[in-house]
Amino acid sequence: MDVSLATNAGRADRPNEDFVGAVPGAVVLLDGAGIPGAESLCSHGVAWYTHRLGGALLGHLSLGDGRELAAILATAIGEIAAEHGDTCDIADPSSPQATVAMVRADQDRLEWLLLADSYLVLDRVNSGPLVVTDEREMTARRECAAPLAGLVLRTPEYDRVRASCATALRTRRNQPGGYWIAKDDPRAAREAVTGSRSLTDLNGVALLSNGASRIVSPYGRTDWPGVLDLLRASGPAGVIARVRQFEAQADGSADAQAPDDATVAHCTYLPRWAPAVPRDRARLQA
Repeated sequence: MDVSLATNAGRADRPNEDFVGAVPGAVVLLDGAGIPGAESLCSHGVAWYTHRLGGALLGHLSLGDGRELAAILATAIGEIAAEHGDTCDIADPSSPQATVAMVRADQDRLEWLLLADSYLVLDRVNSGPLVVTDEREMTARRECAAPLAGLVLRTPEYDRVRASCATALRTRRNQPGGYWIAKDDPRAAREAVTGSRSLTDLNGVALLSNGASRIVSPYGRTDWPGVLDLLRASGPAGVIARVRQFEAQADGSADAQAPDDATVAHCTYLPRWAPAVPRDRARLQA
């Protein structure tokens, strides 16, 4: 499996809170999240959390022990929680956390796991791309933001209601009926979106953080088949460069969004596994 990776910080004055890495046959992409000004809760910060969790996931995946991806994620969440649980208030809803996207080629299948709003794009052989994401955070965000409808931007009333909406969203985090994200509780891994597909059905697979997926939504500058075309032509760095271009063009408009960390992994030449021929059978065939 060939893997191309690219990541870019949304702001030059802040560390990149995304993480991406690969070991033979597996890729991990994390999108860190936290609340600015929450340093009193965790002195390490979001970037530290994503990098530590991502490294732990790659370490477990490299063992090749066949454990389910959700079990690997649960173990890694528990390990990182133990690293700073004694010094930081990791149970607070605003403490560092991360979305998780993992893929693994295991024998004849590609397995995946998604927790919160990163994206997986399966490049299928005989049809268009299949896009997989965990929609629960987006659903909760829309529901919590409903009171903002009709309010004038950048007014005291808007700012007050927006703060209330943010608090409401945090109360839904890692709760039944809300959404799930990697943080302090290993049980969140049980709630991940998982699946698998035969490797023979796939030309490749792409993983995108929320910041990179903006090229499709909300900017609408291409669709998911277009993303795959751009990956083939320019690689992950080309996708991120387009995102930055569109962010610059939207600057100052009603559609403008603050630049976000953007990360893409593109996997091609997926392994084609064939079962070993028993020795006695091979002798007969010879």
